[in-house]
Amino acid sequence: MTITIDNPVQQLLIDGTWQQAADAHTYVARDPFTGEVASRAAAAAPADAVRACDAAERAFPSWAALPPNERRRLLWAAAERLEARAAEICAAITAEMGGTAGWGHFNTTALAEKFRYAASAVHEGLTGQLIPSEVPGRTSIAVRRPVGVVACLIPWNAPALLVGNSVPTAMALGNTVVMKASEQTPRTHGLVAECLAEAGLPDGVYNLVTNAPADAPDVVDALIAHPAVRRVHFTGSTRVGRIIAQKAAAHMKQAILELGGKAPALVLADADLDRAVSATAFGSFANSGQGCLSTERIIVDRSVADEFTRRLAALAATVRCGDPRDPSTMLGPVVGADSITRLSGLVNDAVTAGARLLTGGTADGPCFTPTVLADVTPDMRVYREESFGPVVAVISVDGPEEALRMANDSDYGLTSAVFSRNIPLALDLAKRINAGMCHINGTTLDDEPQSPFGGVKNSGHGKSGGRAGLEEFTELQWITIEGPQPPRYPITE
Repeated sequence: MTITIDNPVQQLLIDGTWQQAADAHTYVARDPFTGEVASRAAAAAPADAVRACDAAERAFPSWAALPPNERRRLLWAAAERLEARAAEICAAITAEMGGTAGWGHFNTTALAEKFRYAASAVHEGLTGQLIPSEVPGRTSIAVRRPVGVVACLIPWNAPALLVGNSVPTAMALGNTVVMKASEQTPRTHGLVAECLAEAGLPDGVYNLVTNAPADAPDVVDALIAHPAVRRVHFTGSTRVGRIIAQKAAAHMKQAILELGGKAPALVLADADLDRAVSATAFGSFANSGQGCLSTERIIVDRSVADEFTRRLAALAATVRCGDPRDPSTMLGPVVGADSITRLSGLVNDAVTAGARLLTGGTADGPCFTPTVLADVTPDMRVYREESFGPVVAVISVDGPEEALRMANDSDYGLTSAVFSRNIPLALDLAKRINAGMCHINGTTLDDEPQSPFGGVKNSGHGKSGGRAGLEEFTELQWITIEGPQPPRYPITE
């Protein structure tokens, strides 16, 4: 489907057909930088979500029965279509969520690679095992099989990349998908859907639902409640993730949740400060800090804290924010006036309580300037609350053990980093940080399709990526085959 002047609305994709919502309602998503209409999309009702699930249910048996190589061919073709239309997807990302061209390129490249990884894993993900049995002559095996229909709920902040954390893997293993687009980025997700349709996926294997913000709770309820949906994959806030988890549990369904973060970066006394400053600046400010992997707390040994914070603040002050269409812009807007209000509140609370504002801390139209706060303490909101913006808190500590204690003093546990030239020490700390991921001498903002991605505590549960991610979308079944000598049972003829 191509958006034209005559057909300016992003439609739903259900059972291989582009169509309007059942009641023909639409809604608009606005450009966060200009405030102008960025896209117009079908406003699905719960009945549309049900139709999408019905289509996915009908498509499941034949898709699961396809030889794995055929699914691999189609997923590889999808990656090629995504690359061919990368410029369109990047433009949509800029218009709908304010990402720069660099952010759009990162999204599309990562998504294509996630499709290729999923294509390469069509055999691995369904490989079972032979289990030794104590029963003479018995063959005992465990097989992996697809679960059925997967509901994938995708956010706006990395709108193409985060499609890759669920959709390609689920389909590679023989599941069918209903993807609920973010209300902020319907056209971005519509373009991804077009690429998948162009790749030749059979009707109903992948379905797209777009909805107005006000209708989201009812649409999500319909997806979770549908009997054919056996997995729910959600990426978003911890607050909404709790609601998703409760609703899925009520229907005895497994939810894979990728939620918020408050990532710590530990900078030890012997750290390479050139590397630490660069990596933490990127982790804190990329995409205007709008990511669950963003570096939000930098815990620095007091012996190097002054030099580190001075250099970090100086670098942050050079980061240009503004119109994401301007090639010289490094950071685009944050999404929504409520983000400006929240970020300003976090900064004001910290300064009032004694933190030093080294740079930034103010709104620049719809943007928020890169902000470095020093001397942050646990009684400040910015120490504990996820900012989801270009604001980083610097905390000074005495030694590695205090740094570890502060890193673990959080309700979140998604990702982390340790900077030190002493690799055995850094590895020991990494293993004791309560986070699903840790990067030694690297940024917290990292992801590779073959690696397990996911957090602990309030950052969610379940994994995407790698073998662990494959297992999330399969059921394990035990099968036995008795040998030629029939078993003897205590009750017999």
